[in-house]
Amino acid sequence: QVQLEESGGGLVQAGGSLRLSCAASLSIISIHVMGWYRQAPGKQREFVANITPGGNTNYADSVKGRFTISSDNAKNTVYLQMNSLKPEDTAVYYCHSLWAARSSWGQGTQVTVSS
Repeated sequence: QVQLEESGGGLVQAGGSLRLSCAASLSIISIHVMGWYRQAPGKQREFVANITPGGNTNYADSVKGRFTISSDNAKNTVYLQMNSLKPEDTAVYYCHSLWAARSSWGQGTQVTVSS
């Protein structure tokens, strides 16, 4: 099982930026895919973005052009740079990994965007 630890959430005004970090307990080069999901109050958890060891990325339509996912293999860390934040981006953001057919989740970090 991969251990994931998120950081970087907080309160920001609309139009602002935040960067989330997700540190993995093993080399992310060996992880099939790492990504971010979010869950707003009263809503289901939804996909935000993911990245493969080869650098291929995918984004939800709602964040394309505003969010960027990246990785630092030396630090075993994946980042989510969030720009032009909107109140509807308010949610708990979860880091996710898929490794050896096993799915792992971080504890989540709260992002709140005020209008």
